[in-house]
Amino acid sequence: MDTVLRDVRVIDGTAGPSYRADVGLVGDRIAEIRRAPGARLRARRIVEAHGLALAPGFIDMHSHSDLALLADPAHEAKAAQGVTLEVVGQDGLSYAPVDDRTLDAVRAQITGWNGDGQDIDFSWRSVGAYLDRLDRGVAVNAAYLVPQGTVRMLAVGWEDRPATADQLREMRRLVAEGLAQGAVGMSSGLTYAPGMYADAAELTGLCRVVAGYGGYWCPHHRSYGAGALAAYAEVIAIARRAGCALHLAHATMNFRLNEGRAPELLGLLDDALADGADLSLDTYPYTPGSTTLAALLPGWAAAGGPEALLARLRDEATAERIRRALEVEGSDGCHGVPVDWAAVEISGVARPGLAGYVGRTIARSARERGEEPWATARRLLIEDRLGPSLILHVGHEDNVRAIMRHRVHTAGSDGLLHGAKPHPRAYGTFPRYLGRYVRDLGVLSLEECVAHLTSRPAARLRLPDRGLVREGYLADLVLFDPATVADAATFEAPHRLPTGIPYVLIGGRFVMEDGRRTDVLAGRSVRRTPVG
Repeated sequence: MDTVLRDVRVIDGTAGPSYRADVGLVGDRIAEIRRAPGARLRARRIVEAHGLALAPGFIDMHSHSDLALLADPAHEAKAAQGVTLEVVGQDGLSYAPVDDRTLDAVRAQITGWNGDGQDIDFSWRSVGAYLDRLDRGVAVNAAYLVPQGTVRMLAVGWEDRPATADQLREMRRLVAEGLAQGAVGMSSGLTYAPGMYADAAELTGLCRVVAGYGGYWCPHHRSYGAGALAAYAEVIAIARRAGCALHLAHATMNFRLNEGRAPELLGLLDDALADGADLSLDTYPYTPGSTTLAALLPGWAAAGGPEALLARLRDEATAERIRRALEVEGSDGCHGVPVDWAAVEISGVARPGLAGYVGRTIARSARERGEEPWATARRLLIEDRLGPSLILHVGHEDNVRAIMRHRVHTAGSDGLLHGAKPHPRAYGTFPRYLGRYVRDLGVLSLEECVAHLTSRPAARLRLPDRGLVREGYLADLVLFDPATVADAATFEAPHRLPTGIPYVLIGGRFVMEDGRRTDVLAGRSVRRTPVG
């Protein structure tokens, strides 16, 4: 053997009982699992685990590391959590496929998610070329979803109208091309322009393409607030009509009107599953959400693109319409619920001169300046050119716990790594599941939780040799201490790394060793497994 992990407690990802064993690795594979008691495996290198838990590497089903993987070789935010694979291209907006015009628009629109990528060469334009760029070596493995909003931007532009027949054909071609080049499915952001302008028929047509390639559709649906259940029902119906597998992004029920309503969502999902739907979901183990400040605005205000939105914000009459949509009517960007500025905390800005807003709610900043909250939010959007990111305090703990127990649940951090005070889920999601929700609260058993983080997402991604501790499988592995594993990131100190995860391996190579990041760049693209 090249490496033996000696005397580990194997939690193999099946949700079955754990057992003690030596696990031997040769190259990038698990070569032998020898259960105790028995003769010891021998190897060039032996890691004495003394009963540490050994699990398959964790899979982050909803990640926004599209640029962070390229800009930050260490990528400790994910590697230190035991994440060995993350799925990017989320919420219908990412950086491939693009042309020069579209790339500039996307970079401007989601600066609040990922920064503007000043230090990245952006030499790719296609999905395949982006995946090839990852194959030069990154911290962890990554799979990609074709972003439906970016595709619509390419084919239709930023107009709030139905696509023509020719434009729909072009979108279908772009989605097919991305899938043929290795994307695992398609994402949508149906509260983000311009993807939100697609109607059900358009989305059904694109999902049929995804189904033909054996991929899955991952929608951020039209509301997590008012009308949330109807929004879930819409995407389930679209996927069923298209014959497409469905994975619900950050599936929760937010805002005051949805407190305690998780059982209604789970009943909807159970009915669909009983009727034969191919359905899964992901969540993060926190109550607040996170996005950009501009995302809260009504969809009509974003028509035409970022510069058109800025022009509307500068115009007094149009800005008043936007304010009314936000504060009185409940905009589609704010999920049909009138905005509560006391729940909107700025987590990052693009311009250093605006750093004083970070860590404060819009309501607090407005009080400090003696003005109305909309005046503060409007000025911040204009001066930072739509750059602010935010944390939205609108979730409910009972909903979070109920949904994570579901049999098709997986984990997704939805972590934004940009900003001075990002949501701590970017640094804490996976150890928080294992520490707070397994050990401290007993919401899940350890074996069951590991399956949520490993084999379930691997099955959704159709990966034949990941997600289990099994002979012949890839040696993407994490060693952790169930007694001490914990998230350390907080809303006040969101960049703290977790504890209790001393070793992480990708392809048999140590990317975390004795709790420290090595210089190994073992991550590569993980491309769609062809049908059959």
